[in-house]
Amino acid sequence: MFQGPSLISLDAKGRLAVPTRYRDALRLQSDGHLVITAHPHRCLLLYPRSAWEPIRDAIMKRSGFDKNSTLLQGLLVGHADDVEMDSAGRVLVAPALRRFASIDREVMMFGQGSHFKLWNPPAWDEQFKEIERLGADLVPAGMEDFSL
Repeated sequence: MFQGPSLISLDAKGRLAVPTRYRDALRLQSDGHLVITAHPHRCLLLYPRSAWEPIRDAIMKRSGFDKNSTLLQGLLVGHADDVEMDSAGRVLVAPALRRFASIDREVMMFGQGSHFKLWNPPAWDEQFKEIERLGADLVPAGMEDFSL
């Protein structure tokens, strides 16, 4: 279970150093084989390959005749990049993916249970402002009785 935020600086080659607290779990789960892909909100998703494969398979089962399915396949699967965590716990974020998410030198990395979201810090700040703006309306239908 991955959770929590980390502000990470990319190195000159565009590599992200996975926080130490996640490295062993990622190596255990997928032997350091990861997938980075685009998300519709202009952030990136980082999955252990074993967690990504069922998602990829479900997306690709959708009809190629359905326009939205085709667009989603192009975004999520078309942008998916297989990467390996090196011995120092780094993964290369491809230039095309960095460009897609407007990631330059820093990235906000958030654990999301089975995977991570990677945000350009100013874009994350805007996303967080939207969360604050929504307030109580942020809670989706069906979760009104949910308590923290």
